[in-house]
Amino acid sequence: MFDVSFTELLLIGVVALVVIGPERLPKVARTVGHLLGRAQRYVTDVKRDIQREIDIDEMTKLKKQMDDAAHSLQESMRETTASLQEPLAEARASLNEASASVEDLVEQARRETAPSSETAATEPEPAQMPSPAEARKPADQTGTPT
Repeated sequence: MFDVSFTELLLIGVVALVVIGPERLPKVARTVGHLLGRAQRYVTDVKRDIQREIDIDEMTKLKKQMDDAAHSLQESMRETTASLQEPLAEARASLNEASASVEDLVEQARRETAPSSETAATEPEPAQMPSPAEARKPADQTGTPT
């Protein structure tokens, strides 16, 4: 900041010794030292505050970038969900249509078989025929004498 050489400091010290005097010079030097220390602490605090503001600005920018990335990810997820739900809705609609048409066919089949079931109830039942398993049994196992 200040470019003061040793010879300049020596010249200032000699002039201060002559002007202030040897009795008050140590007290003045102590006071000047305290004032310079306070000035250095003040400059350090100002630098620290400026650095904090810069860090806060960087954090704000980083937060904004993260928020933008999160928003972009959410939008992408919404689009993906919508694109997956469209075929699913179409499949549901097709399934409902197919189910309705099957129910219609079943209902038609019931209507068609309903009159024939009424006639079947009035006709006598045919004699029961032996089951295929009984027809294959040899005669001696059926219980008839040979």
